[in-house]
Amino acid sequence: MAPLRAQALELGALIAASWRRSLQLRVVTSTLALSSAVVLVLGLVLQSEIAERLLQSKLDAAIAQSDANRQALEGQLATVDPDREGAQDVLDDALTRITDTTGPGRSDSAGEFSVVLTTGSANGPEVSAGDVSQVTASQQDTTARGSVDSLNRQYTTVDGVPTLVIGQKIATAGRELQFYLLFPLSGEDRTLGLVQSTLIVGGLVLLVLLAAIASLVTRQVVRPIRQAADVAERFAGGHLDERMAVRGEDEVARLAESYNEMAGSLAAQIAQLEEFGALQRRFTSDVSHELRTPLTTVRMAADVLYASRDELLPALRRSSELLVTELDRFEELLADLLEISRLDAGVAELGAERVDLSAVVRRAVDAVRGIAADAGTELVLDLPSVEQAEADPRRVERIVRNLVANAIDHGEGRPVEVTLAGDASAVAVVVRDHGVGLRPGEADLVFNRFWRAEESRARRSGGTGLGLSISIEDARLHGGWLQAWGEPGNGSAFRLTLPRAVGGHISASPLPLGPPAAAREDDPGRRHAGSVPTPPRGIGRSAPGTQDDLPEPREDDLWQLRGDEHAPMQPAERAIMDPGGDR
Repeated sequence: MAPLRAQALELGALIAASWRRSLQLRVVTSTLALSSAVVLVLGLVLQSEIAERLLQSKLDAAIAQSDANRQALEGQLATVDPDREGAQDVLDDALTRITDTTGPGRSDSAGEFSVVLTTGSANGPEVSAGDVSQVTASQQDTTARGSVDSLNRQYTTVDGVPTLVIGQKIATAGRELQFYLLFPLSGEDRTLGLVQSTLIVGGLVLLVLLAAIASLVTRQVVRPIRQAADVAERFAGGHLDERMAVRGEDEVARLAESYNEMAGSLAAQIAQLEEFGALQRRFTSDVSHELRTPLTTVRMAADVLYASRDELLPALRRSSELLVTELDRFEELLADLLEISRLDAGVAELGAERVDLSAVVRRAVDAVRGIAADAGTELVLDLPSVEQAEADPRRVERIVRNLVANAIDHGEGRPVEVTLAGDASAVAVVVRDHGVGLRPGEADLVFNRFWRAEESRARRSGGTGLGLSISIEDARLHGGWLQAWGEPGNGSAFRLTLPRAVGGHISASPLPLGPPAAAREDDPGRRHAGSVPTPPRGIGRSAPGTQDDLPEPREDDLWQLRGDEHAPMQPAERAIMDPGGDR
């Protein structure tokens, strides 16, 4: 039964999918269902009406036939005593005359019939002519209790044939006779069966025709909608010259005209935005290049002043030191602007090679140890001895350096943990701090250019505000992920996940992202706080700063020390499985 059950489930899922996706199927099915109900009700009403009219016509003819025969029998048997000798022969002769087709009381309007004459057994021995067993005892009792002029009728079955029985009394010289006419309804039954089969066949043909008509009519509406959907999909895919064909002057034609006007307007605006974006990138690149020449001159002059700072007055000495410091930051800003312009223009190249990521991470951490020492922050490393992967060491080192420097800036002097782990398909680095953390919705903003979590907070690292923006672009160049999580007062975590080989596919990260499970259980108020990993540019999200856009963290995505088991793929991670798809 298991294979049959599986096939039934698969068939049910296929039918449900077709029902959801096909407007034409829903309209045709609904039309067919409603038409079936209407045809069924109409057929039942017609059948009932025809059956009632057939039986009423048969009953009227049978009553007329019974009255005529009763009058004829009363004239023949008025002087006959059923209990006298020889009365049986008289009754048989009267029965023969009634059933004779050439008799005076015979009428063909009621059809075939049979006759029964009996005295009943209530007032003496029964004298009868005809098959008395065809008349039920209840009808005999009813006829016996009635008057001479009364008439009773009953529908019964005789030898499997539906039959109408008409009973009356006849006065004689002795006891009263009970006179019965039995009219078989086999002809009416055949007529009703023919009508029923005709209604069924006609109803089925009508339903088929209605389904075909509904399908054709619906197709006239659904086909333009499908064409519009195909054109819209191609337009959304970047084919900005796609337009709908305009035929006629009906509502569909008006829809096509409106869509074409909208598409033309959008295409013009997109082209204008692309032109403005190109101009902006060119302007940024040109300004960055042009600033290098005067910056070099200023740098030479500042170096001369800085080298002679011991000979200057204290105020001038401090000014020379500030000048050199700000020039260093200015040069970093120019370098970042040039890198951003290259990334925006899509001309950045990935110099991937087989490297030991453990060594790359150590170099990145060593580069910011001076900043950590000034801030009193301890750097805790959990790195394997060797972790080989194909990557651009310069870009990976820059990502890790930016993440660690950011953690030091916002770590409030608490330890910063750097963890590296890998599996068969991916390598991940997690930088975790225990500082101010991120408010709900801020995990969506940390990778924006020049965005800061707290405007009043000064950067100890002297960053330019472009570090995380460049980092996420570097992660996309590798085909990897860069994700953020944070809670107010509980710190934040950034996870970099890279494929082990260039062009590899990532389905899960070797390291989890989130706080400890025990912390959430101890503090129920924080169970719904935090954020999910930040998707790449182009993935839609809810409005930042609302709790509604933050799903409840699951047990399998909570922060824990690195163990043998790897973290499963999270819903937000699936959204960015193909980081290059939005570019």
